[in-house]
Amino acid sequence: MKAAAIRSFEGPDAVEITELDTPPLGPDTLLVEMAAASINPVDWQILHGNLRGAFYHHLPVVPGWDVAGTVVAAGPAVRGVVPGNRVAAYARKDHIQDGTFAEIVSVPERSWAHIPDEVPFDVAACVPLAGMTADMTLDAAQVRAGDTVLVHAAAGGVGSFAVQLARLRGATVLGTASPHNHDYLAGLGATPVAYGEGLVENVRAVAPDGVDAIVDLVGGEALDATDHLLREGGRVASVIDPTVRERFGGVYVFVHADRERLARLLRLVADGSVRVEIAERFPLDEARRALQLSEGRHVRGKLVLLR
Repeated sequence: MKAAAIRSFEGPDAVEITELDTPPLGPDTLLVEMAAASINPVDWQILHGNLRGAFYHHLPVVPGWDVAGTVVAAGPAVRGVVPGNRVAAYARKDHIQDGTFAEIVSVPERSWAHIPDEVPFDVAACVPLAGMTADMTLDAAQVRAGDTVLVHAAAGGVGSFAVQLARLRGATVLGTASPHNHDYLAGLGATPVAYGEGLVENVRAVAPDGVDAIVDLVGGEALDATDHLLREGGRVASVIDPTVRERFGGVYVFVHADRERLARLLRLVADGSVRVEIAERFPLDEARRALQLSEGRHVRGKLVLLR
């Protein structure tokens, strides 16, 4: 099968299109013909070897944790799905090797959900990691109706989901983003706020008493400002910096497979409650260029590979 892979940890520049063996069909796995696979920042982090302290890696590495496509085979212990079904999955394994940037993808039984008929493959592929990360982070920050919530990096893939899902919970949302993304955030229902120098003043101009919850998707100076942004008793959750626990009494979030959650998010996309922003689509053959663009960190919404 054709796949995008690396044979050394030298970042996106090392990605090559190559032929690899089709993954084996395990008793509790699916084999899925990839129609679309979305790109997340963790993908280029893997290509640099930055996750080698957390997971076993086996070269050649095919990156990618998100996939949408058609089931071609199901292991004997898998129930509720048959060849020909359309599924999306957060297909992360317990080791890094056979990812989703390939024609055929191995998907653990714990990871997949049916795609509603109204949702095309490219849109469905954007939901698993970004959508579930956003939803789990809102849970961790205990976001609820009546809250004022600040989302850092609100125009990115995860941030776009977080803004919309927080609004669906009944929260008022502020989102940090570059000025050229402010109209986009306003269209999602958030009040845009400039990040960088003057962040605290910019947030306090909109929320003079501070915010009830912070969803941190960027870390660094934005997270450092937490004590100046939260109201007393406020909550913070970060997907970037585990020290949020010790520094601010917050919660660190690392997304995990959750079939029921993924199915619910796909239904929200299907009924129009959540909008998916796709910045650009690339053929699988251009995976290197797409990953290089992602590493530039200025993508609005999602980048998607198509088979």
